[in-house]
Amino acid sequence: MGTQNHLAELNGDRAEEKLYLEGHADKKLDEIVGKSTALRLLLNQVETVAPTESTVLICGETGTGKELVARALHNLSPRRSNAFVKVNCAAIPAGLLESELFGHERGAFTGAIAQRIGRFELANRGSVFLDEIGDVSLELQPKLLRVLQEREFERLGSTRTLRTHARLIAATNRDLAAMVMEQKFRSDLFYRLNVFPIRVPPLRERREDIPILVSYFVSKFARHMNKRIESITSETMSALCNYRWPGNIRELQNVLERAVILSSGPVLKVALSDLSANRRLIKESDPAKPENQGNLRRFLEETERQRILEALDETRWVIAGPRGAAVQLGVKRSTLQARILKLGIARSR
Repeated sequence: MGTQNHLAELNGDRAEEKLYLEGHADKKLDEIVGKSTALRLLLNQVETVAPTESTVLICGETGTGKELVARALHNLSPRRSNAFVKVNCAAIPAGLLESELFGHERGAFTGAIAQRIGRFELANRGSVFLDEIGDVSLELQPKLLRVLQEREFERLGSTRTLRTHARLIAATNRDLAAMVMEQKFRSDLFYRLNVFPIRVPPLRERREDIPILVSYFVSKFARHMNKRIESITSETMSALCNYRWPGNIRELQNVLERAVILSSGPVLKVALSDLSANRRLIKESDPAKPENQGNLRRFLEETERQRILEALDETRWVIAGPRGAAVQLGVKRSTLQARILKLGIARSR
């Protein structure tokens, strides 16, 4: 892979990438930077499912930018003028998450001194983004499933049923399929979430985007710190491109922010010793195990196959039209036909 000697040269790539993003400016794909094949495939998936009402499950390692993808899904949807409400399920204690999602009435529990509106109410006619959904407890999952199926819920301490028209976008860095098999995650909730799964590729699978990302982040940090960074050595760029980035874009961003802080002149200075020290840890904790990926892929395909068969049976194998299976699944007719062909689904006689 070739490297660039100067940020000025990188800015040439950046200019191309900027034009690419400007072509999507009306669609608000903000801060999704790059032009690799893997990223373009991801953006095509986002553009396909965003205008629909379908639930989307975003899968990917920590630091790959799942929240940016969720925001893009909202910004490309008819709901863009309404709220985008984010909840990090891992950051909220299990005992408080139900109140956070559905709200509570005054006196519902110790410390509930006033009524609280939950995130699903706030996101009505907008989108609610549940990050780290694999951390939702088994006790709370049936209520989440009810919101997805019936769009109904009650605040804690109330018997009044409320309705919400929020679209759910979920994200996880965990293997939900394996959690289902281990009975740590409800299979029915998984099927509801997995209507349209999107995998965000790790940075090591889109190395050609690294020079563009370097240019983007260095320019951004230098501007905020009132510094002028004009060049980067080929040795440094080569090291950045060849490093596996276990923390993905978040790690790259942190490394470059530190580099800008340490750079006193026009040449970017990156502490390459830190990257070398982490290589051993990378080998020990590499998440890309082919055997695990194969098992997960087979499980997801079988899940998708069953969901498509259910929709086809319910619609008597009518694919197109307002009552067809494609509408029920929230996908285009051509997309559904392609999936039927790929999964080898045939109507039994």
